[in-house]
Amino acid sequence: MNDRVTPPMHATPDGEAEISLVIRLPWEDVARLGQEAGRLASQMQRPVTLDEAVSHRLRTRPAVAAHAKPMEQQTAPAAVSALPRLTGTA
Repeated sequence: MNDRVTPPMHATPDGEAEISLVIRLPWEDVARLGQEAGRLASQMQRPVTLDEAVSHRLRTRPAVAAHAKPMEQQTAPAAVSALPRLTGTA
């Protein structure tokens, strides 16, 4: 994936931004997302999509690099995942 294409970003009515991505996940991670969606649906008492479950997980988990510095200011490269590994706990 060497294409330098910026995906379109859209403002949402609630004052946030939305960006669409296509990612490849192993079936085990998709199953974990389904479990997360089930737990969230149980808490919210309504159906929940996998998109909503991912968004919720990203918002509720502490960010690995919440205050990342530009590359020239970093002292050593750090391995950071864009999405946290989905484990059995919520």
